Amino acid sequence: MHKRVMDSGPADVAHETSTEDLMIAVEQLVRHVRRSATAGGLSTAASSALGRLGREGPQRLTELARAENATQPNMTQLVTRMERAGLVRRVADRTDGRGVLVEVTALGEEVFRERRAERAEALGQLVGALSEPERQAVRVALPALARAIQERS
Repeated sequence: MHKRVMDSGPADVAHETSTEDLMIAVEQLVRHVRRSATAGGLSTAASSALGRLGREGPQRLTELARAENATQPNMTQLVTRMERAGLVRRVADRTDGRGVLVEVTALGEEVFRERRAERAEALGQLVGALSEPERQAVRVALPALARAIQERS
């Protein structure tokens, strides 16, 4: 049995949408926006790791693997490929001489910015195709969901 969510439209007409329907919509949105980012020709895993490093700054490989839900060997291989492509580099951890951090290079930052701009453009086109009440609902709902995610973290 699916949970039901009530959504009041602009004319106070109630529409019932199941959480299953919402999940399908979110999955379609994420797939569409992810597919729109082509800069750098990155895999989903590489794009995600580059995005995390771009947003959060340098990280130890073990931290990056944990955050990306990857094994240490898989993350090592991914970082090596990204390093060969000039997107990231390994640097000494200034706080721990034995440690190594993975950081984004200037090229990696550029690819990160290009991919983000491509995703933003794709999302903007989708939102632009909506009616004004729908656009307003998206402008309120998506940041609210992001806030709820941050509060759970």
